[in-house]
Amino acid sequence: MKITALETLRLDEHPNLLWVRVHTSDGVYGLGETYFGAPASEADIHDRIAPLVLGQDPSRIEYLKMKMQPYVGFTGSGAEVRALAAVDVALWDIAGKRANMPLCDVLGGRMRNEIEVYNTCAGPNYVSKTSAVRPDNFGNQDDQKSQILYDDLNGFLEYPEDLASSLLEMGISSMKIWPLDLAKGAVDGVDISTEDLRKGIEPFEKIRKAHGDKMRLKAELHGIWSLNAAKKIAAALEPLDMDWIEDPVWMDRTHEVRELASFTKAPLAGGETLASLGQFKSLIDDGNIGTPIMDITWAGGVTPARKVAALAEARSRPIAFHDCSGPVTLAVSTHMALSLKNVREQEIARGFYYNWYQEFVDHLPSIENGMITVSDRPGLGLDLVPDIFDRDDAIHKITKL
Repeated sequence: MKITALETLRLDEHPNLLWVRVHTSDGVYGLGETYFGAPASEADIHDRIAPLVLGQDPSRIEYLKMKMQPYVGFTGSGAEVRALAAVDVALWDIAGKRANMPLCDVLGGRMRNEIEVYNTCAGPNYVSKTSAVRPDNFGNQDDQKSQILYDDLNGFLEYPEDLASSLLEMGISSMKIWPLDLAKGAVDGVDISTEDLRKGIEPFEKIRKAHGDKMRLKAELHGIWSLNAAKKIAAALEPLDMDWIEDPVWMDRTHEVRELASFTKAPLAGGETLASLGQFKSLIDDGNIGTPIMDITWAGGVTPARKVAALAEARSRPIAFHDCSGPVTLAVSTHMALSLKNVREQEIARGFYYNWYQEFVDHLPSIENGMITVSDRPGLGLDLVPDIFDRDDAIHKITKL
């Protein structure tokens, strides 16, 4: 069996998303995905990766990962690594289909049959127009104007207690919000005023007051803040018994992560924008991060994710897999979460899951009573819906052997 074609698809309506299908000579194909910088990753797949992998045996995943790895200096989660990640995920999907087993079973079997979810409280249009993660691309103005399910970003800004109630009714007892992104000081991140700090902490306080310890609270800081500002924020959040504070500073500044970890009793998490074993090793060992977070479809795919999880386990740390991007990312992350010992919960964004995720794939990991699991379908267990290729806004390319 040989790789015969690499196929990509992206949509104008969702310009951040890129899907990849790796086709083989015996008719089996695998599905992969990446997010952000879709046109650049698309070009890299067809211009750089295709000549490297066409004609190769798709079962030699570790070997192909080595061939696809860009020049040694590429250690971040840029376009080349994201392109590689999408293809790597597709190769693992092929491996599952060839074995006629779900991916989690190919990866050594299930540690558990289902795993708890936590909800990242984004609305359906969150960061949907460009790759900029900033308030003018949060999509909350668009969400207010439409009849949608789970407008969770406006929810945590305007009625956080009710949002938490809604999640608890679904059996979801962990949530992540980022009201501090809207502080005036977030523009440059150098400092935060007392007024903005008080306002940014208020949604957490309201949820804790209304629901006590029924809800685990996570704060997303998006790496915006300086170390001094992050210390002020951590000190204000600490009395609220945070589940974690995520990306409080840039995660490649491991000395700052370590200093903040020593300063606060609140657990720290982060790392989804990193993309090499060396970077994650430094984050764990030098930064003393409590929970490293990895995005499988940004950071090179399943192949390196297994190794980063082992690094975390060797240091007695849990690992978490990021999803606030696309349905394939959620699927592959869930398979990994079910198969690994040191995963506590899987991230979802229900504003995505119950809205546009449903439009693009034929099957999603199922969520019930706050738990997520996968079906017995082979590989990732999902495929793109057939008519997606016929959309007027579809940009469809294929490079063949």
